[in-house]
Amino acid sequence: QVQVKESGGGLVQAGGSLRLSCEASGTIVAINEIAWYRQTPGQSRVEREMVAAITGSGSTKYGDFVNGRFTISRTGAKNTVSLQMSNLNPDDTAGYYCNVDVRTETGRFNRWGQGTQVTVSS
Repeated sequence: QVQVKESGGGLVQAGGSLRLSCEASGTIVAINEIAWYRQTPGQSRVEREMVAAITGSGSTKYGDFVNGRFTISRTGAKNTVSLQMSNLNPDDTAGYYCNVDVRTETGRFNRWGQGTQVTVSS
């Protein structure tokens, strides 16, 4: 099985920075993609918007609203990705969820983490 563990998040003032981390564990053979999504209180799960994603080969993509403020990267730890967020504003307030798309010895799995709250005060 595949497990997803998120860390980071919290309360920060506008203009501040936060770092989120996502670790995928289990009998993982390869990473297809690890991505961060966010969901505001008024949105349903299917309406989560993609914040940033990184493939196993290191290719990255970002939501249009990021505008160069965030950076997703693989860390030195195995199957761990960090999302460095800078110049945060109140519109970034949301629950942030990690999604992992991986291959194991038994097949392909897609898993969501429990989410971590990011709150930006004005």
